[in-house]
Amino acid sequence: MTLRKVSTRNIGKRRTTQPRARMRRPNRPRRSAQRTRPARAVAASGSHLESEDHPWTINIGNHPQRKDAPAYVKARKIMLQIAPQTGWFLGGGPYQDHHGGALWVKDEQGWFMLKNLAGIEWSAQFAADPSKVDKLRQNARRLYSKFPLTAKAFKAMGFDLDALLNTEIHDAAGVAAWTDSICNAGVPLAAPWHTGVLATTRSGGKAEQRLAAAAKSIARSRTIIASGRGSGRNAVAHAKAPIIAGGVHHYPAPITDIQFFKRDDFTLWVTDEQGQVAAVVPTENKAEPAEVVYATPGTKLHDEWLAKHATGDRLMLPAAHPIAARALSMTGLT
Repeated sequence: MTLRKVSTRNIGKRRTTQPRARMRRPNRPRRSAQRTRPARAVAASGSHLESEDHPWTINIGNHPQRKDAPAYVKARKIMLQIAPQTGWFLGGGPYQDHHGGALWVKDEQGWFMLKNLAGIEWSAQFAADPSKVDKLRQNARRLYSKFPLTAKAFKAMGFDLDALLNTEIHDAAGVAAWTDSICNAGVPLAAPWHTGVLATTRSGGKAEQRLAAAAKSIARSRTIIASGRGSGRNAVAHAKAPIIAGGVHHYPAPITDIQFFKRDDFTLWVTDEQGQVAAVVPTENKAEPAEVVYATPGTKLHDEWLAKHATGDRLMLPAAHPIAARALSMTGLT
């Protein structure tokens, strides 16, 4: 079978593990991703394929069935203790524990979280070079040396931070210990922002209905404005769009990050003319008021996006384009 170049997102979540000759790509995306399922027996080639219902395929080193290691259980418990104290920026709970390179730090003002140079998903550890993972440990140790209150606070919670930071990583056991520790696992994300897959009209989802609901909400705000009972931008801002979220395991981080800092009345995710997911942001150009920043691979829109970026350009949409009109009308920017 010939492998095509595909996304490496959602490593370690719902997957199908099969011998290479029997792998089949699913027919369509599902609405959500589930937790990792146990790996089946594979040929002794040293690696196997992983894929999921939101299509991608990668090579992963063969590994044992996943179990929650004591270190991971402890990391999750600590994360759930700390996150509520912080006024967490990345959305509300209930939280799942994302292996995203979390570095929780405590100073005189309390807890806050930074991220290491890379996060290691659970199944990705089997492709990891211990010497490279050790560089992540060294990076974390330098950071924590400036925040002595952190180790003391962790020790009170039953975790020895110094022991982890001072143990060099030179084998698979060391990689495993780092991967499931609070210094890697521990980014608290609700399910939509962690493993969420956006529904599409082709898969029978409700994305269009939810986007339409947002448009109606904006329309109601405009009625309030026209009646003199509200002031322009404030009334629009109060018409918050429904939560339509894409998970970090499925979509590029530069796009999913927008979900956390965008205006509440701005709808990032839209559907293209083929009923597939796209992400659009507004521009200052009135003639081309929208830019496509994400398109579903394999769609006509994605082909257009690739062609533009291949020449160093951006895919800008004129005001009359259906996607631009749909996105901007929902956000009150037209």
